[in-house]
Amino acid sequence: MNILIAPNAFKGTMSAAEAGGIIAAFINENYPSYTTFLLPIADGGDGTCELLTEVLGLKKRWIWSLDVYGRPILCSYGWDDISEKAYLDISSASGIAQLGNEPKNPYVASSYGTGLLIQQVVRLGAKEVVVGLGGSATIDLGTGILAALGIAFLDAKGRQLTPYSPDYLSRIRHVQKSPTIPKVKFTCLCDVQNTFFGDKGAVPVFGPQKGLAPSDIYSYQRTCKTVAKQLFQKQGKAFHDYPGFGAAGGVALGLSAFFEVDIEFGSNYFFDKVNLKTKLKEIDWVITGEGRYDSQSSDGKACYELLKLTHKYSKKITLITSGKEGGAEQFDKVLTLPDLDFAVPDFKKKARQNLLQLLSSELDFSIE
Repeated sequence: MNILIAPNAFKGTMSAAEAGGIIAAFINENYPSYTTFLLPIADGGDGTCELLTEVLGLKKRWIWSLDVYGRPILCSYGWDDISEKAYLDISSASGIAQLGNEPKNPYVASSYGTGLLIQQVVRLGAKEVVVGLGGSATIDLGTGILAALGIAFLDAKGRQLTPYSPDYLSRIRHVQKSPTIPKVKFTCLCDVQNTFFGDKGAVPVFGPQKGLAPSDIYSYQRTCKTVAKQLFQKQGKAFHDYPGFGAAGGVALGLSAFFEVDIEFGSNYFFDKVNLKTKLKEIDWVITGEGRYDSQSSDGKACYELLKLTHKYSKKITLITSGKEGGAEQFDKVLTLPDLDFAVPDFKKKARQNLLQLLSSELDFSIE
């Protein structure tokens, strides 16, 4: 039997590659007659471009930048010499995971550090920058990135605003564009289809995760409407709120005012890049998984898109996940991980142990 091991990241506990390695090692030891193929997957979430860099065998480069509060941070990106294309995750410099248990402050947090990364890859000759939008800590409409690329934001007295200064967005009164802003295309990879505005937009849905008080949602969204209008008016463009604009606090929205931007829903983009459809033709069974499969997973998340592809080719698929929310019953088999106590210092070690114990007790390839 040929088995494709293709997990997504188990958010907060194991990377896709780490989880896949544990599953592959278990099957190789306990089912020695089976052939395993390891292909970690991603859908635009945190670490998507880093994983693409590894899977596609691209050059991985390291560079210093600034985090969401303006502190030095070492970041990485992938580089494709042939296409002159860079792959970088917004979470590398501007990620919420970098903050750990620190207080989240959306009134200060800026995507400027990601803009510095983009500035560097453009100087190296990048014609296109692929940006994974998952895991950001900002709701700044991409103004931090724009500021690093030559868009100046001025206050009521005509003074240029400094990234990371408090209440940055609400103090913007004028937008100026440098004639030397780079000519570069962006492909933004999303794992959510939310528009920026509306009841399911970036501010009410993701704002509280990034430190926005519920009582401030209305006023913050009103500020964002004013800034979005200013960005598009500067370019003489009409503003349309597209699916994916709600990802990463509106990065694709801000970029699209000044640059050519394609929005791709990450799982399909990833699957195309790694030629997954061809691989599935040679496979009998697929094992996938993520930290918690829930009601949002059917909105383009990797495990759900993999489920659809697998069944299209009449193959079987096992899901490994925690929780028992709706939707998982569509998989041929579901292995349920126990809930973790994240307050325990060694919860990541416990997560690996739980996965191994689950495989030992419940993994099988019988067809009922």
